[in-house]
Amino acid sequence: MAEIEIDGAPADPARLAALGLLNYGHFTTLRAEAGRARGLALHLDRLVRDCRTVFGAELDRAEVRARIRRALPADGAPVIVRVTVFDPALGLERPSAPAVPHLLVTTRPAPAAAPGPLRVRTAAHRRELPEVKHVGLFGLLHQRRLAQLDGYDDALLLDEAGRIAEGATWNLALYDGRALVWPDAAALPGVTAALLAGAHPGPQRREPVTTDDLGRFVAAVAVNAGVGVRPLAAIDGTVLDPAHPVVAGLRAAYEGVEPERI
Repeated sequence: MAEIEIDGAPADPARLAALGLLNYGHFTTLRAEAGRARGLALHLDRLVRDCRTVFGAELDRAEVRARIRRALPADGAPVIVRVTVFDPALGLERPSAPAVPHLLVTTRPAPAAAPGPLRVRTAAHRRELPEVKHVGLFGLLHQRRLAQLDGYDDALLLDEAGRIAEGATWNLALYDGRALVWPDAAALPGVTAALLAGAHPGPQRREPVTTDDLGRFVAAVAVNAGVGVRPLAAIDGTVLDPAHPVVAGLRAAYEGVEPERI
C-alpha cells in the first residue's frame, strides 16, 4: 500500500487536489532499502536544481532528507520513494506568483523481482523541458499506451532530427560489442544513467544514434532508479540479445555502487 505525506504530515485532500488540478511541479524517484539509497546526493541535486528552474525558489536539502527518512518503513523493507515538489497555492491564472514549495512524499513497495526484457517501439515525441523531471507525464504515458496497444512494452522517443533520445521513463544505453553508447540527444539526465556511467569499467561514449544505426548494436538496456538495469529484447524490428554478458556486467556494476545513508 502506498503511503502519502505532505511536509511530513498525512496528505490532506485539498492540497492533493491542487496538485492534480494544476499539475505543475517536479519530482524525483529513488529506491530505498535499510535507510539507504543509491545516488541520493544526485537525487537531491536534481530537486534543488529543478526547483530553481520550475519555481525560482531554493529547496532545503536537509529537509528533503528528513521527509524521506520519515516516510521509510521501520523494518527497512525496499520501497520506491517519490518526492514531488509543488505549491498548492499557485493557480492557473498566475503561475508566475512567488512560490513556496511543499514536499509530497509517497512510498510503495519495490518490485520483488527484476522485470523481464522490454520490446519497445520508436515514436517521434519530445518532452517539454526535457532536462527537468517535471510532473507533465501525459505525453510520455500516451506514447507508452500507444506502444502497448500496438503489442510493444514501451516507447522509445525520437527527437525532431530522428535521433534516439530516451525511453518514456528511462534512459537508454546501447552496446556495439566493444563500447557502451549513450544516445546524444535532448533527454532527462538520469541519476541511474550517471551512476552506471561512473561505475562501468569498459569503454563508453556519447554520440547521436538514429534508427538506421540500430543494426550495429548487439544489446541494450533501459535504466532508471525503479528497476536499475533492464535489458531490451528489441527496438522496432531490430532484435537485441537480452542475455548478452554485458547486461549482467552492467547490473553488477550498478549494484556495486555503494548506497548512501538517507
